[in-house]
Amino acid sequence: MIYCFQMSIAHNAAEVRRRIAAAASRAGRNPEEVELMAVSKTFLPESIREAYDAGLRVFGENRVQEFTAKAATLRDLHEAEWHMIGHLQSNKAAQAAETFAAIDSLDSLKLAEKLNASAEKLGKKLGVLIEINVGGETAKSGLSPDSKELEELLAGAPKFEQLEFRGLMTIPPFTEDAREARPYFRQLRALRDQMAVRHLPAIRMGVLSMGMSHDFEIAIEEGSTCVRVGTAIFGQREKH
Repeated sequence: MIYCFQMSIAHNAAEVRRRIAAAASRAGRNPEEVELMAVSKTFLPESIREAYDAGLRVFGENRVQEFTAKAATLRDLHEAEWHMIGHLQSNKAAQAAETFAAIDSLDSLKLAEKLNASAEKLGKKLGVLIEINVGGETAKSGLSPDSKELEELLAGAPKFEQLEFRGLMTIPPFTEDAREARPYFRQLRALRDQMAVRHLPAIRMGVLSMGMSHDFEIAIEEGSTCVRVGTAIFGQREKH
């Protein structure tokens, strides 16, 4: 797929929505089951505003400090929902809990404890997704699907009263052929289904956040309920 990045963000967003609908149709799903998250990391507030004006409401950011610097100029976007999707160090948990509506990259029991304590001080509920490293890649964050820590996190979920466990997130190994990500997406869906049976009612496991600009159509065919799209909406990121 070749993207026409000289087009406006509104045009790109409409094209992504069209592709989401087509992928959902192929899978016999309702397109409204799939949330479109605009990954706005590294992009300027002006681009985020353009995406907001195009109807996008859920945004993903990778770094606490980067978004904090932008947030002051975006406070008037009252319907925007900001998610942390990058690796979060536990020493930044308090700032992240204050800044974001949800943390979609929960990857340790220690981080869950820090986030819960911070959210309690703020008097807020914080949505979380557990990040799963389906490819076992050492360079990526996330819990192994069969790790002891994942079991401990799930077992301890009820005590984290300020955290709303919503489901799972993953980033599969990158391949040029997006179809090669399919087994990883299936693995995450199967893991979600197993967890839902074993840990209900403590955890809501409705959300499967999987699929990005390169492979979101395959992810939708495999059950994704949230796709995280940056490049296909905003264009190529500048390399620093």
